[in-house]
Amino acid sequence: PLCPRAFSRSSTLTEHRRTHTGETPYACPECGRSFGRASNLAKHLRTHTGEKPYGCGRCGKAFSLSSNLVKHERTH
Repeated sequence: PLCPRAFSRSSTLTEHRRTHTGETPYACPECGRSFGRASNLAKHLRTHTGEKPYGCGRCGKAFSLSSNLVKHERTH
């Protein structure tokens, strides 16, 4: 069975194909864990650097993932 998804950009299609093939060409230089998308590697690298670029405007608490900031903001 072929995947019915369609993409306007070839790079997006290439990324999507990796969900089917399991290819993970982006490897972490620190621990070797690999990812199918460069953006997921970038997020993972923050676990090693401790970078927390998403800060709460109300209390100043910072997060490495924007989704964690969104969850936190619901507590205010």
